[in-house]
Amino acid sequence: MIEKFLSRSEHETREIARQFAACLQEGDILLLTGRLGAGKTVFMRGITEFFMCSEQLSSPTFSLFNIYEGELEGKPVSLHHFDLYRIESPRELEAIGFDEYLDSGYISVVEWGERFPEYASRYTVQVSLEYAGDESRCLVIKRLSA
Repeated sequence: MIEKFLSRSEHETREIARQFAACLQEGDILLLTGRLGAGKTVFMRGITEFFMCSEQLSSPTFSLFNIYEGELEGKPVSLHHFDLYRIESPRELEAIGFDEYLDSGYISVVEWGERFPEYASRYTVQVSLEYAGDESRCLVIKRLSA
């Protein structure tokens, strides 16, 4: 299933992400793609807003990995947010236990994961953000597996 959206602002991108987040299930692993500045972190911010995560979201580019605690209908939810932009090799991913985090059963969102095609089969959803003008973005959401 493929869905396409046009966002004309960061606010609209966060709203699309909040609506999308309502369909997420435990164990989903999202591949978030797009060029630098395309809005991947903005999209992730919308997901954290849906799950009422109290910690302020920032791009994990320098920390590589963040965990955000939130809730849905009174039940705790943990979101794992990876940014693999600065990772050079699969060996580095192994060293941080990337596989184990993906196997944890929590919702994981991975930016720049396409740089490591050996993990392609792990993703359940791909969200692509592309420039469609100065402030506009085309978002394509594709469910990869059930």
